[in-house]
Amino acid sequence: MQWEWSPEDLIGSWTLIGENDWRLVGNKSGATRLGFALLLKFSEIEARFPREAAEVPPAVVSHVAEQVKVDPALFASYRWSGRTIEYHRAQVRAAFGFRDFAVSDEDQLTGWLAEEVCPVELRASVQLVGDNERRALSPTSTPAAAFAWT
Repeated sequence: MQWEWSPEDLIGSWTLIGENDWRLVGNKSGATRLGFALLLKFSEIEARFPREAAEVPPAVVSHVAEQVKVDPALFASYRWSGRTIEYHRAQVRAAFGFRDFAVSDEDQLTGWLAEEVCPVELRASVQLVGDNERRALSPTSTPAAAFAWT
């Protein structure tokens, strides 16, 4: 996570926008409101959740706190374990369209890997082997006597 943010970058990256952001934040208050808003924006930027409050830059906390009308000092009382944060994480994942990996997803993932990744890797390997064979079979400009033991 970037630690220093210019005012323009704070506005561009950390501003709650759209009806969906505000709908998600709207029914919360105090530390939970601020903590949830920060989880939402942090995960949007980093594609993961912060592990602790210290991962969120103070300027970011102040900027988001101003938007949600909560004292930034309340972020220190946001609980990083328990049912509330688990529920908040579930809400954020749902908002971004993420869900738990299901057994039924395994076949689809395997098919995609076989189709998209394996052929590319195989082609690269085949080309490398072919290049090595051509080098081994091609005549060299160095006389064989140069390699003889003396």
